[in-house]
Amino acid sequence: MKCYQCGAQLTEKNFCTNCGADVTRYKKLTSFANYCYNDGLSKAQVRDLSGAMNSLRQCLKFNKYHIEARNLLGLVYYETGQTVEALSEWVISKNLRPQKNIADDYIDAIQKSPAQLEAINQKSRKFNLALNYCHQDSKDLAVIQLKKVLSENPNFVQAHLLLALLYLDAREWEKAQKEVKRCLRIDRTNTMALRYMKEVEHALSAETEGHISKMSNRAEEVVKYQSGNETIIQPVNMIEQKKSIGWVWGLCAGLAAGLAIAWFLILPSRVRSAQEQLNERLVQVGQEIDGKNTQIVSQTQQIESLTKERDELKAQAETLAGVDGKMSVAEALLNAVSIYLETPEDTQKLSEAMEKIDADAVKNADTSQTVKDLYDRLLQDVGPDLAKSYYDTGYEAFRAEDYETAITNLVRAVEYDPNHEEALFALGNSYRAKGNEKQAIETYKKLIQLFPGTQKARQSQNYLDEMES
Repeated sequence: MKCYQCGAQLTEKNFCTNCGADVTRYKKLTSFANYCYNDGLSKAQVRDLSGAMNSLRQCLKFNKYHIEARNLLGLVYYETGQTVEALSEWVISKNLRPQKNIADDYIDAIQKSPAQLEAINQKSRKFNLALNYCHQDSKDLAVIQLKKVLSENPNFVQAHLLLALLYLDAREWEKAQKEVKRCLRIDRTNTMALRYMKEVEHALSAETEGHISKMSNRAEEVVKYQSGNETIIQPVNMIEQKKSIGWVWGLCAGLAAGLAIAWFLILPSRVRSAQEQLNERLVQVGQEIDGKNTQIVSQTQQIESLTKERDELKAQAETLAGVDGKMSVAEALLNAVSIYLETPEDTQKLSEAMEKIDADAVKNADTSQTVKDLYDRLLQDVGPDLAKSYYDTGYEAFRAEDYETAITNLVRAVEYDPNHEEALFALGNSYRAKGNEKQAIETYKKLIQLFPGTQKARQSQNYLDEMES
């Protein structure tokens, strides 16, 4: 053991013989750190990986320069599928001791294989995607992603635990039990796995007890009697069946006689009666068809008359609206401005008035510049509030998995505020959830272009990579 101040070799004294520093507490801390390291090593040798992690972390709290404990902690992380945490520990170990450190071999073994690094990245992305699916209540998709992760890394304890939890939620006890057992083969004392196993065993024992009670109830329905030296056990329903054989044969004979009488005496008269009724019904149906045809001709003429009248009224309405409907656009715009000036807080009424404005007609080259300026000013004032209202409605619909309503409202939100990052991201997610990948890709690309470097942009890029792969 070396002095923490001058680096000289310490003796049995409670002070450094070289610099005189008091090393009493330092020796106690170092000894306890070594004890924690030995405890972690013992637990790791019997695959008590959770206990080993706790002991090694405790060791590093007391002595962060304990290279052996840090390297062993990295190995334990790697064994449980936490490759990123393992690399972090080994990199720190290498920086603390650049020479003669076995962490170099561990790091080189991973970094020299680009395929292995890419597999680690893919595993992390898929696991995070499974977590997102769980938060979105898409549990089937989460199960699929976790199975992919475990096919690439069977020792990923966290993936086993999350998959077992999903099976428990779906009441698939046998599948959950298999995942928990696989987890315990890797980490024998994992607290969460043991808790899941207790829940699974309780559920399976309850089902087994119910099945046994049903079987015992069936077993009680028997009759025992003595025949000589033998005890004969016979189900009750079999005895009743034997007793009923006689009257069953009598019933069959009566039915056969009745069928013969009906076939030779009753059936012919019934056939003739049915034929007469059918003929009368055919005549009646023919008369009804003639009446319907006359009614159809009359209604057709009435429809033609109404259609002609509608076309005339439509032409009059277009004449009143003005050429190309410019006056109607102006009226709708003035109506929206009036509502905004009178009741600016009534977002619902204002949004209804804005929807009546034909934005394409406003942007038309024939539209006067005054109308365009007024529309732009109104959109600038009320656009953010309307966009927020539509975003709130659309996001609630997205969370309720009503993607049609979500897309309709989120499109409106983006129209009123093109720089609404949250609305763009929610719109892309709605398109993706509905299966419209083309629109989803365009929306994600637009978000990345408008907001580069943001968290939503990185998430959008991850979704783009997933859909393109």
